[in-house]
Amino acid sequence: MALAPRLELRQGQALVMTPQLQQAIKLLQLSNLELGEYVEQELERNPLLEVSASDPEPERLTAERESDGDFDSGHAGETALTLSEDGPPPSREGDLDIDYENVYADESRSDAQNEAAAEAPGQQGSDWQNLKTGGGGSGGDGEFSLEATLTREATLGEHLTEQMQMSLKDPRQRMIASYLIDQVNEAGYITTELSEIAERLGAELSETESVLKVLQTFDPAGICARDLKECLAIQLAERDRLDPTMKIFLEHLELFARRDFDLLMKLCGADREDIAGMIEDIRGCNPKPGLAFGGEPVVPVIPDVFIRQRADGTWAIELNSETLPRVLVNQQYYTEVSKLSGDPKAKAYLSECLNNANWLVKSLDQRARTILKVASEIVRQQDAFLMYGIQHLRPLNLRTVADAISMHESTVSRVTASKYIATPRGIFEMKYFFTSSINATEGGEAHSAEAVRHRIKDLIEAEHSDAVLSDDNIVDILKGSGIDIARRTVAKYREALNIPSSVQRRREKKAYA
Repeated sequence: MALAPRLELRQGQALVMTPQLQQAIKLLQLSNLELGEYVEQELERNPLLEVSASDPEPERLTAERESDGDFDSGHAGETALTLSEDGPPPSREGDLDIDYENVYADESRSDAQNEAAAEAPGQQGSDWQNLKTGGGGSGGDGEFSLEATLTREATLGEHLTEQMQMSLKDPRQRMIASYLIDQVNEAGYITTELSEIAERLGAELSETESVLKVLQTFDPAGICARDLKECLAIQLAERDRLDPTMKIFLEHLELFARRDFDLLMKLCGADREDIAGMIEDIRGCNPKPGLAFGGEPVVPVIPDVFIRQRADGTWAIELNSETLPRVLVNQQYYTEVSKLSGDPKAKAYLSECLNNANWLVKSLDQRARTILKVASEIVRQQDAFLMYGIQHLRPLNLRTVADAISMHESTVSRVTASKYIATPRGIFEMKYFFTSSINATEGGEAHSAEAVRHRIKDLIEAEHSDAVLSDDNIVDILKGSGIDIARRTVAKYREALNIPSSVQRRREKKAYA
């Protein structure tokens, strides 16, 4: 067969991920706080962007959903998006090459997940800054630096080291103690074998154990223990509760986990009242004393969307404008600089900055509208939950919402990521409203898995000590209520709620009877 060059014409379709499209995808999946950080970076690199600070009243992008009380169908009323007159100015850029109403329509779910992983914002570094000699500010001119005065909570290692320096004077013991402190995990335990530590340091095992005993007297109580039993023993000894009976109890702690109180009473030689007292002492201990130090500060949840009920019964859905960045494109600056500059490269740079600025403003506006559309449809689907509680939470998936608002499923997936809704019943993550369904008996309406879990929890909390419900009993009760559920599903939901089995609950109730 002879080889020869030839020309072939082929036609195909492919999604081109332009930088603008990648930016729009990234913006949609960010929370409002993350979006603010991203916009700050754009303000630093783009001279044509500026913060909108002249308007004292922030723009309010809201939606209203009418409700006629027909909560059985879950589709009462219509949703209308409205933008106030003082909203963002229209973009002066020409038509973009993207259908902006559904910029993500051609993406598959796998593409969405890959992009979400690739585009996720990096973790922020620590805000601790070392105090430098020779002045404060960034210029080093001796001016006062506020950053240099920032403080933070001491870490667990620093807290233990400070106590060690006051308790141990021998350099050799200090060296062993420093190594042991380095082995303490965030929960406050030393999981490395002490013989292995002694061998690494070239020290005697008895000497290493002696130093460890000193460390175990440090604050917080129970620190530097090698297992849970030792951690509890240290704390109980400090409270003068570590008597011989308690030591036997700790040696058989696994029986307490299994709620086998009859065998515990036999081994400890104690009655139910004594066992109950020891249980109370143990529950007063901290199983992870190290978590009080060096942890990341708790970040409060700030809702992205507010939902409130009006006097006429309709739902008002409003974006949290306080956390939304507001930026403008400085067209005047672009015009002045373009006239003065004769350098083609400078003009090309300004033109690129203008296009990027216009796209960012348009992307922020579309992001807000898309979030509001999704939130409005969630309210339409879950209005019974908002009115009557979790028992009326309906099964819902991404495709149902996507079809209702004529958007792609991947778009809804991005919108619901890291977004929170403030409702009259509390603050919930958007993904909370998407739950799987459990079939109803006799062909009735399906039930939400979250609502069924809540029902199981209520049944167990209301049970009497002489009538503990087994998983089979719960199945019969739920089926009598029209919920078709299997025993293994009940067991799975119960374990997810950290509720022990009926045997363990019966033993525990007997111990307190």
